[in-house]
Amino acid sequence: MAKLWDKGYSIDPEIERFTVGEDYLLDRDLVRADVLGSAAHAAMLAKIGVLTARERDRLLGGLRQVLAGFEAGKFAIRPDQEDVHTAVEECLTKKLGDLGKKLHTGRSRNDQVLLDLRLYGKERLHAISERVIAMARALAAFAKAHELVPMPGRTHMQIAMPSSLGLWAGAWAEAMLDDLELVKAAHTLTDQSPLGSGAAYGSALPLDRAMVARLLGFAKVQNNVLYCANSRGKAELATLSACTQIMIDLARVATDLIVGSMPEFGYFRLPKELCTGSSMMPQKRNPCGLELVRAKAAAVLGHEQAVAGILRALPSGYNRDFQETKGPFMRGVDATAASLSVMRISVERLEVVEANLRKGFLPEIYATDRALELVLQGKPFRDAYRYVGTHLDELSSRDPVKNLKSKKLQGGPGNLGLKMVVKRAAVAEKWLKSVREPFQKALRALL
Repeated sequence: MAKLWDKGYSIDPEIERFTVGEDYLLDRDLVRADVLGSAAHAAMLAKIGVLTARERDRLLGGLRQVLAGFEAGKFAIRPDQEDVHTAVEECLTKKLGDLGKKLHTGRSRNDQVLLDLRLYGKERLHAISERVIAMARALAAFAKAHELVPMPGRTHMQIAMPSSLGLWAGAWAEAMLDDLELVKAAHTLTDQSPLGSGAAYGSALPLDRAMVARLLGFAKVQNNVLYCANSRGKAELATLSACTQIMIDLARVATDLIVGSMPEFGYFRLPKELCTGSSMMPQKRNPCGLELVRAKAAAVLGHEQAVAGILRALPSGYNRDFQETKGPFMRGVDATAASLSVMRISVERLEVVEANLRKGFLPEIYATDRALELVLQGKPFRDAYRYVGTHLDELSSRDPVKNLKSKKLQGGPGNLGLKMVVKRAAVAEKWLKSVREPFQKALRALL
């Protein structure tokens, strides 16, 4: 079958290889989205009279066969087909003859790929949201279980003030829930149907864009047809931005665990099933999963910057540059989802060595507390600060747990507010259910 844009001439093989790039490989993850989008489009074309009811039903049957063939490993996208859109149309045309050629009526590959990436993006955002919530819950549970386990608080990596393992874990639980707010914002941008915008300028056909949006479970139609084309990469960039924030937090948790599990600290032990070994040194148990999370955080940041760099100077309308945003987007969301799972498992199975955590509670860790005691006795803080700083030898050891319990300010070591964290997680789960279930229900009803 000829290319969708064929006009009777052949493209130079070198140019073909260059322009196809990795699309035919990446698009394997978009087959289901493309089939579903095509099913909704076929239903709409029948409603406006472009297809008969029988033609619609035959196309829907053919699309079911395409999807079944893909799921059975019998559907592939060849480099000469360029993308999933051509592969699906070619398959339908072989099965249904000229009827297969009717499906593209009123569509461009531009709004097709936009739609496919929106459907793909929504599903990935739902999966990432689920894993962010699970990570927040794991951290909150860890904080509750170790609420008053003393842990030296550090600034500049030096001993600072009394802290707890509960405070540490609770901090990262709240970070995850804040990251989820960015995911939700990305979801809002993604949850709009661009189909019907064509090549950026719409169509003379009376396309029912709202019907297609409804059938595909979108919250709304993306209105301006030119903006649909201009927005290629925008929702992807918002998603990658949220992923970057998640990954930065995960990388920092990973560093805390890696440093804390060093023999010199010995705060934590990573179970052997979470570690890999050395090919040369028999004793090694390496935290490779945690280290790779840190590396992938840098990679996701790079993916975000790559997409932003591509978009920054493009003129209005479709430009082939957009093609290069697909790979970074898909790799970024996959890396984030995988990293969330690795980090959740690491937190849930982490072994705590409380005796080693307590070793950091030298008298100097109570210096600030002693200065504040002098303040309560009437001494100006700056004078109390200077006195304690020049008389550190007068500091003595204290009961770290009693010290932690005394700090009952909101969010402090003696008042973590974990119920609020758990409540936020429950609210987040309700939000996820409210957007995920109608979406999945709509897609199931299509085919």
